[in-house]
Amino acid sequence: MSNLFRFAILYFLLVQSGLATSSQSPSPLNDDVLGLIVFKADLRDPASKLASWNEDDDDPCGWSGVTCDPRSGRVTELALDSLSLSGRVGPRGLLQLQSLRLLSLSNNNFTGALSPDLARLDGLRVVDLSNNALSGRVPDEFFRKCGSLRSISLANNAFDGELPPSLGSCASLLYLNFSSNRLSGPLPEGIWSLNGLRSLDLSGNSLVGEMPSGIESLQNLRTISLRGNLLSGKLPEGIGSCVLLKSIDFSDNSLSGELPESMRKLTMCGSLSLASNSFTGEVPGWIGEMSSLESLDLSRNGFLGQIPGAIGNLRMLKELNLSRNGFMGSLPESMTGCKSLVTVDFSRNSLTGDIPSWVFEMGVQRISLSKNGFNGEMQIPSAVNRNLHVFDLSENSVSGSIPSNLGSLQGLQFLNLSQNSLKGMIPASIGGLKDLGILDLSGNRINGTIPSEIGGVEALKELRLAKNFISGKIPTQIGNCSSLSSLILRENNLTGMIPVTLSNLTNLETVDLSFNNLTGTLPKPLSDLPRLLLFNISHNHFQGELPAGGFFNTIPPSSLSNNPDLCGSAVKRSCPAVLPKPIVLNPNASSDSSSPALSNSVSSNLRHKKIILSISALIAIGAAALIAVGVVAVTVLNLHVRSSAASHSAAALALSANAGDDYYSGSPTTDANSGRLVMFSGDLDFSSGTHTLLNKDCELGRGGFGSVYRTVLRDGRPVAIKKLTVSSLVKSQDDFEREVKKLGKIKHPNLASLEGYYWTQSLQLLIYEFVSRGSLYKHLHESSSAHTLSWRERYDIIIGTARGLAHLHRMNVIHYNLKSNNILIDSSGEPKVGDYGLAKLLPMLDRYVLSSKIQSALGYMAPEFACRTVKITEKCDVYGFGVLVLEVVTGRRPVEYMEDDVVVLSDAVRAALEEGKVEECVDGRLRGEFPVDEAVPVVKLGLICTSQVPSNRPEMAEVVNILELIRCPQDSQEEELS
Repeated sequence: MSNLFRFAILYFLLVQSGLATSSQSPSPLNDDVLGLIVFKADLRDPASKLASWNEDDDDPCGWSGVTCDPRSGRVTELALDSLSLSGRVGPRGLLQLQSLRLLSLSNNNFTGALSPDLARLDGLRVVDLSNNALSGRVPDEFFRKCGSLRSISLANNAFDGELPPSLGSCASLLYLNFSSNRLSGPLPEGIWSLNGLRSLDLSGNSLVGEMPSGIESLQNLRTISLRGNLLSGKLPEGIGSCVLLKSIDFSDNSLSGELPESMRKLTMCGSLSLASNSFTGEVPGWIGEMSSLESLDLSRNGFLGQIPGAIGNLRMLKELNLSRNGFMGSLPESMTGCKSLVTVDFSRNSLTGDIPSWVFEMGVQRISLSKNGFNGEMQIPSAVNRNLHVFDLSENSVSGSIPSNLGSLQGLQFLNLSQNSLKGMIPASIGGLKDLGILDLSGNRINGTIPSEIGGVEALKELRLAKNFISGKIPTQIGNCSSLSSLILRENNLTGMIPVTLSNLTNLETVDLSFNNLTGTLPKPLSDLPRLLLFNISHNHFQGELPAGGFFNTIPPSSLSNNPDLCGSAVKRSCPAVLPKPIVLNPNASSDSSSPALSNSVSSNLRHKKIILSISALIAIGAAALIAVGVVAVTVLNLHVRSSAASHSAAALALSANAGDDYYSGSPTTDANSGRLVMFSGDLDFSSGTHTLLNKDCELGRGGFGSVYRTVLRDGRPVAIKKLTVSSLVKSQDDFEREVKKLGKIKHPNLASLEGYYWTQSLQLLIYEFVSRGSLYKHLHESSSAHTLSWRERYDIIIGTARGLAHLHRMNVIHYNLKSNNILIDSSGEPKVGDYGLAKLLPMLDRYVLSSKIQSALGYMAPEFACRTVKITEKCDVYGFGVLVLEVVTGRRPVEYMEDDVVVLSDAVRAALEEGKVEECVDGRLRGEFPVDEAVPVVKLGLICTSQVPSNRPEMAEVVNILELIRCPQDSQEEELS
């Protein structure tokens, strides 16, 4: 008997007996083996992690991820975490594991809904389905029969809807984690009836309303996190009755009022975060009675008054953040009692007075006092804290000289004294700060010279001395700072030449020497600096020819202005014996008067000057000519498609009529008249109403690959149908189906999923999920769009798109055609990347012809598309993403055709950055309602992604990490739960 036939018989027995009554199952061991094999049949296991699961075995206890009871031999635990598994968590196999106590499938790619049938496993104690792509509502039926469930985690999925009211019936529940989903609605009152609950985490959702009363009943609660929701109102007075609480995180909500006095009873609480709310009043003195506090975060609220001296009683306190409030007065001397302090942040308040000596004497590693009103002189005592790593005193009114013993703070890695009233010279002891990575002394009254000892700071990455009165030469020793990436010396009185040692700094990205009195020629080796993004030497006295090659081939003229003796094409001044004139755009292109300007100042420069073309503009013009040739070639290849339009219509009608009866998940129809319809999920069925699949009235739009139509399934759910218009270029049927099925397996919340396809020799259709709110292009550029995207919505779109692209790259899929038309917005505002990987459906074409089809928007096309010898990689997508970022932030199109010139968005934004006007680039429709500390880094990231050199662009996974840090820098530190 073959294994396949044997398995079929066993499976039949399983379905007939196992799902009916467990008492009639033939054998416990067989039940477990069969249950696991059936469970495996619903999975995709690309890495063959479950290769040891063999239906010929009588005992599954040696299988990967399976644990058995040594007495009964029954399966008690199934732990398949982080195995790259995908598919649905179907209950039909799991229900045979009647002794199952633990089910853990975290960190995989499972999709679909949570089945309420899992509640039929009476002995189930622990369920962990976190970090997957599960969706839908959390079923109320599951918790009505939760039996002996102790712990459940559905964190980091895509569940939506309200929390099920039946949660309150799970009396035995100890740990509940639904964080980072899309849950909405109010907190159900029944949740406070879970008397045994020890840990509750509902953070990162969209829960609304006030907290219901009754929290005092959670006598066993140790940790609670409601961070990142939309909760409002006051904290419940009864919270002080939860005396076992060790961790409280209500940050990033809309809570208000004063702190309830009952909290003083929480003497076991080690972590309290109420950041980013609307709390008011003074911080009460009883805060010092919470003696176990190790982390206290009250930042971004409306607290007033003085910082209570009672905080000095918190001897175990390690992290204190009171930034962005309205605190006044001086820092209390009692802070010396906080012997364990590591991190302190008092920034953005109204604190005044001298800098207390304890700042330098305690064991604090990071302290920020920026944007206050501290005055007096800065004095460093002789007995200093050598563990101080970060010290930020920027934007205060501190006067006097920089202490000569600054070098005694040998642990310093970050020092920011900018925007004060410091004077005198930079002390030579600066050279003793071997670990210093960032030094910012800009915006003071410092004079004298840059000490040569600066060359001893080998770890230095950023040196910012702008807007002072520093004179003398740039020391040659600066060439020893091999890690230096940013050198900002503008608006000083520097003289002499640029030292040639500057060309040794291969990590340099930004150099600003403008508004000084520097002279001489520019060292030629500067053109070899591989990472240079900005080199501003305007308003000096340089002379001679510019370096040739590298960054200097595209240097903006604004970075060279007011140097009358410089020559070269970038300054429109020929050097001796150099005849060629710079190429200037002939202003004959069509204009788009409706395009908004980046700002009045930037716009005037762009409209009223003849702009010398950058490399990006030259590539755009050259590629346009090549694409015109490609379009003609593709048009000729597609002529016969038009002649067969009638047969297409007939095939579409046949498909519409037959789809209701002939759809398959694994066995498609092959009827010669109706073609071949393949659905990747068996629950899809087309409506057989009056509309055909390709009804003209249902057309949504047209793109480089074809037209898109909307149709409706029998269950009322809409889908999008893409009719390919490249029939003559499509690969053979086998190759076509192989590529489409590969794309159909890719699932991610930020990707528009491919649900199926239809094939005939002359007509191919792709069936996608329907995304209701249309394209990003429509929301950004079409005047008919009634809703202007807010900054938060734009940021969500940027980071969601980045996550989708990163997932594609992990699956070894290049998009090739990234643009705002291919970013779709769903009903909750989440972006979904569409049209990915379609280039693989075409045969190997000349890239110029290929680009005419799929890179229809020139502004997104990476420079390497115009070079035959450069390999097309994922970095092309990174370039397109960078352009997309700038498009989302500015609200402008990637390329705009004015009356006198062509404006390339990335060049215009880069020029604005060099002029210090990057904030003016943000879409004017936002009316200033955007956080500058997010917008500016996002713009810079977009420019880095559009680097001309592919190797200088980051990976998309790195882009996601950077975006997460830009939005929530404090969230990178995980709270330790006990």
